[in-house]
Amino acid sequence: MADKPLVGLPALENWLWEAACVIRGPIDAPKFKDYILPLLFLKRLSDVFEDELKELGDVARFVEDDHTLVRFYIPPNARWEKIGRQTTELGDFLTDAVRAVARENPKLQGVIDSVDYNVTAAGQRTLSDEQLRALVQILSRHRLGLRDASPTLFGQAYEYLLRKFAEGQGSSAGEFFTPPEVAVLMAHILDPEPGDTVYDPTCGSGGLLVKTHLRFQEKYQDAPRVSPLKFFGQEINPTTFALARMDVFIYDMEAEIALGDTMNRPAFSKHDGSLAQFVKVTANPMWNQKFGSAVYEHDTYDRMLMGIPPSSSADWGWIQHMHASLNSSGKMAVVLDTGAASRGSGNQGSNRERDIRKAFVERDSVEAVILLPENLFYNTSAPGIILVINKRKKNPSQILLINASKEFLKGRPKNYLTPNNIARISDAYLNWREIEGLSRIISNDDAARNDFNLSPSRYVASDSKEEVLPVEEALVLLAEAEEERAAVDAELNAVLGELGYRIKDEE
Repeated sequence: MADKPLVGLPALENWLWEAACVIRGPIDAPKFKDYILPLLFLKRLSDVFEDELKELGDVARFVEDDHTLVRFYIPPNARWEKIGRQTTELGDFLTDAVRAVARENPKLQGVIDSVDYNVTAAGQRTLSDEQLRALVQILSRHRLGLRDASPTLFGQAYEYLLRKFAEGQGSSAGEFFTPPEVAVLMAHILDPEPGDTVYDPTCGSGGLLVKTHLRFQEKYQDAPRVSPLKFFGQEINPTTFALARMDVFIYDMEAEIALGDTMNRPAFSKHDGSLAQFVKVTANPMWNQKFGSAVYEHDTYDRMLMGIPPSSSADWGWIQHMHASLNSSGKMAVVLDTGAASRGSGNQGSNRERDIRKAFVERDSVEAVILLPENLFYNTSAPGIILVINKRKKNPSQILLINASKEFLKGRPKNYLTPNNIARISDAYLNWREIEGLSRIISNDDAARNDFNLSPSRYVASDSKEEVLPVEEALVLLAEAEEERAAVDAELNAVLGELGYRIKDEE
């Protein structure tokens, strides 16, 4: 069971997927990642700790008394060598090990210690000691120290596992996983600069923050003395929060990830209670999330200054939260349902989402809208858009619309953006270019003449067949119409009641 050297990313990916498949059978797809990833992370921590002891030489004997000599102190019973020799009661032993690591390293509390490897369901162990032993044996084949797998290599393998888990998890995968190439495109659009603070209010497993970090490293790899980025994120799901914390630790990022409900209880604020503000914001919130009107009407953070979103879709509620989280020169890129760019435009009378878009355009905050290809995301086949809001636009009174619906290659089970696709889209944005069949620059007045419809397909023709309204968007429009009808009925009933007419209750 001696550790052997790894040879490249494919070997690392194949090895880790083999380990995952040992427990894949007895555990539902949404859950088995929760067992293997903390154990994989512990293996990494233990191997790095062992390497650090060797580098310390004679000083290593002081580590037991001074844990600050190493990044993370691993207690004796949690070190991989000891785990590999354990033959009985392995479930209890692994649970004690991850909890001991968390006790010794407060930064890892809630990250590595959230799983009970001895848990039972209906009186049966979820994972038997035999299955856990097989998992440990496979993970023990190779070392994961810094010399064996750089942070980038290990991070790529971690991302590979997340993608494989997303493929098996189906529609709920979007809660924790944004396709890596979409995250790379957004990082190019954000174009991080030295010293930037970067915030993701719905950070999932941290992929958007990591890709921004990697883009920054790529940009400034020949300028090592630049000020680093600082990252901030919030995630509502405790398990996904742990994944994000693991992800930023893997890349040694200066990051603060908070657990909680961003819309109701944002974690980052100033001393006066107002929202903290950042230079860049990146996010992929749940599309068309439903919040009651009270969430917006009783908001104490002055976020909904452009208007109250409908209960049928929180897209423009999230946009306003992010806009309020930008500093005076900040820029944000957010992935949304395509309907966020067009719903309500062309309708008679008032429409909340259209009116909020109007307010953003009139403030000259909308910089670009990018229509993505279909079937990129794991929770829907709908295409999605990237909306770019910039408080200090380089091209005032202009909006760049990019129809990238054809910029992809077909894949299984999902389509994907190639590096060339990413380069073509980001070049059009960063160099503010009109490209035949891809992008068009319009004025704010053009947007107003089109009733603030910002859908790129309206302005940039493609050779595709006539568009069909996606089911998701149709359902949101129906819910919004029902909400408006109910409001009108309530007003009418109130008037009739004042006039003395008895109103029958609906059956």
